[in-house]
Amino acid sequence: MRALVIHAPKDLRAEDWQEEAPGEGQVLIRMEAGGVCGSDLHYYNHGGFGPVRIKEPMVLGHEVSGRVAALGSGVAGLSLGDLVAINPSRPCGTCGFCTEGAPNHCLNMRFYGSAMPFPHIQGAFRQEMVADASQCVKADGLSAGEAAMAEPLSVALHATRRAGALFGKRVLVTGCGPIGVLAVLAARRAGAAEIVATDLEDKALSHAAGAGADRTINVVAEPDALESYAAGKGHFDVLYEASGAQPALVSALAAMRPRGVVVQLGMGGDMTLPMMQITAKELELRGSFRFHEEFPLAVEMMSKGLIDVKPLITHTIAFDRAIEAFELAGDRSQVMKAQIAFN
Repeated sequence: MRALVIHAPKDLRAEDWQEEAPGEGQVLIRMEAGGVCGSDLHYYNHGGFGPVRIKEPMVLGHEVSGRVAALGSGVAGLSLGDLVAINPSRPCGTCGFCTEGAPNHCLNMRFYGSAMPFPHIQGAFRQEMVADASQCVKADGLSAGEAAMAEPLSVALHATRRAGALFGKRVLVTGCGPIGVLAVLAARRAGAAEIVATDLEDKALSHAAGAGADRTINVVAEPDALESYAAGKGHFDVLYEASGAQPALVSALAAMRPRGVVVQLGMGGDMTLPMMQITAKELELRGSFRFHEEFPLAVEMMSKGLIDVKPLITHTIAFDRAIEAFELAGDRSQVMKAQIAFN
């Protein structure tokens, strides 16, 4: 069995990895599709992000789907050959945050492909993997690529929950990578009346428009375009900040209405913010980190045709060309979501 293991920046290797057998309550999954995420790219290009650094070889990947290849004892509701989306979020269920209903803040979280703890939590870019049956959500009617999009869609759904009621609201989305475009889809499904999206790349903005954004703004070509929305103390009720870039957040704040909600999704690093503007407008700044209970909802919404992620999957690359997939995934002028095909 082979896995994609990161050793250092730009040192990604397809290596032999130990095979496992499913135990009680577990299933063996033969992987089919895996999406290259922004955090995977940070590990690949820089060896980590912020204070989080690779300290030992680590299998990457957490946006995955596959088919059930073997069942452990006591597993119900799954059958051999089922296509499943695999939830990479594995909270302990017993710490204070888990029992308070905030499992995404679990003190003992085991999230696939994470160097935050040490020893690191090994990821899911493997040809086969044992998972708890409770992590596996049947993805009837979906392709393997769509099923692997359940993870990033869950991130957008969690952010939408953090934003509060959106029916009839005016929404601004800054940063139109996969998470930003999925936020457009989620906000529209939640009833947003108007959605404006900004980015540096026309290709990304075309995907935002296809997802339902009423207006898209290239802030390189139109650097002052948001200024018109600042009149009368602002226009937007909700901001999804998905770029992680300080200039994007700061410029967006001027366009926010008093008592608007700012949901910070992007994780580009620490920022210096105009706190007096936030205070004077009584803006609410809400972080949004990962997800948990939104995962089966993401699969259900895709399966019912309520959210269509197919246009976002722009490149599918064979497992034996995985390094090409990582190199390509960083080119935002071409790629929205690059996925690895394991079979």
